[in-house]
Amino acid sequence: MSLSSALGKGVPFFKMQGCGNDFVIIDNRVQRVPVSVMDEWARRVCRKSFGVGADGMIFLDAAPEGSGYDYIWHFYNADGSRAEMCGNGSRCAARLANLLGMAGPEHVLGTDAGGIGAKVLPNGQVRVRLTKPQGLRTAIALDVDGQSLTAHFVNTGVPHTVVFFDDVSSVDVKALGRAIRFHPEFAPAGTNANFVGVTGSGSLNLRTYERGVEDETYACGTGACASAAVANALGLTGPEVEVTTSGGEVLGVSLQDGDIYLRGGAEVTFSGDFYPEALHLPTP
Repeated sequence: MSLSSALGKGVPFFKMQGCGNDFVIIDNRVQRVPVSVMDEWARRVCRKSFGVGADGMIFLDAAPEGSGYDYIWHFYNADGSRAEMCGNGSRCAARLANLLGMAGPEHVLGTDAGGIGAKVLPNGQVRVRLTKPQGLRTAIALDVDGQSLTAHFVNTGVPHTVVFFDDVSSVDVKALGRAIRFHPEFAPAGTNANFVGVTGSGSLNLRTYERGVEDETYACGTGACASAAVANALGLTGPEVEVTTSGGEVLGVSLQDGDIYLRGGAEVTFSGDFYPEALHLPTP
């Protein structure tokens, strides 16, 4: 008996990571997975131990004619929730799209948050221009689990709350992050929670609790941008910031004329096939 007859037809995928934020990506021009089942695919494929395991799943697709995009994505968090934007995910998508011949080194990716300009650099890093930050609010008084916190908020494609600490290594990110993520102040959509230490006029340390992953992740691109935007608005840093993530990687954030640019590595770590039947994936 052949492998294909024993296991069924496999679905080709790529596993990528951007500063420790990891994603399963499939070329949906070929697979044609319908949107109606993508959320369940993401939940099952991203599940650690039982699936491939990842922070999120990305389906790359052809752009609608006349959209102005080179291609679009459908992005889902590990819990199956659809996200408007993901900074590290966009960098991984841009590099893979370039490797697959879907787009040139400079192109525009269509997301639920709008068009994201991307540039794949010769060294393998990717620089993306995020959507303009919106809804900046500073000095929000929060009562969280008996603590009185001063928080700040900005949307960099997805909602982010930023809290500054002298020592971010001492923060219980999972507990405090979850409490902020579901705080009534940010209902009904909820928020990502970023715990930030200022280490210089051009440097930050960052730990992030990500909505949809529901845990601390090694990095968050939109969170790095949100933290840099808030720090700059408060006069704590300049417009060029290097953000060290909890995974030890460094993301470059640049604030220019109201735009935010994010730069960092995007690596294909492996590729392979997963088997829908084994993962009990729904089909239309």
